[in-house]
Amino acid sequence: MKILVTGFDPFGGEKTNPAEEAVKRISNNINGAEIVKVIIPTVRDKSLQVIEKAIEANKPDIVISIGQAGGRFEITPEKVAINIDDFRIEDNEGNQPIDAAIREDGDIAYMTSLPVKAMVEHMKQNGIPSSLSYTAGTFVCNHVMYGVLYMIDKKYPNIKGGFIHIPFSTSQVIDKKNTPYMSLDEIVKGLELAIEACTLHSEDIKVKGGEIC
Repeated sequence: MKILVTGFDPFGGEKTNPAEEAVKRISNNINGAEIVKVIIPTVRDKSLQVIEKAIEANKPDIVISIGQAGGRFEITPEKVAINIDDFRIEDNEGNQPIDAAIREDGDIAYMTSLPVKAMVEHMKQNGIPSSLSYTAGTFVCNHVMYGVLYMIDKKYPNIKGGFIHIPFSTSQVIDKKNTPYMSLDEIVKGLELAIEACTLHSEDIKVKGGEIC
């Protein structure tokens, strides 16, 4: 099995991005799966162009993209991506689409094909705070998740794909009082556990994981 894991470069005025730093540090082999790591730009269309080149070059079985979600307490695998770009801030090349479709011929939304509930449970059972998320936002993270699932729908039906959001790392919150964070070591451990769950579960497990509102 081969798993392509992507992480974004810094954006929004941050000097670092824990997605980039964690992806660089995860193991090259997890439970027998070869891990291919790619850093992608936090740029609307270029991010997907880099991912598709990596898919073509590496022929992975699974694509997992990692992104920073400042303000979240836990590592949160995403369940769904929606077909809309509505950027509150500019991306790293000044793009700021408002209420724009990501793909005009795409579905309104795509569900992940990863075993996200199994990923959450595997992290929690091994001491890493985690929960399932039903919103990947409307910035480049959602753009990438939707774009990868669109590619899978249209071109790569044998690949599974999805997205994981991670909190700020410790060093990022020194000047952000009362902001949740997680150490980079814990983020790396959590991502490795999430990836491991993908090697253990071809289908997701049936456990409670939804939200009331």
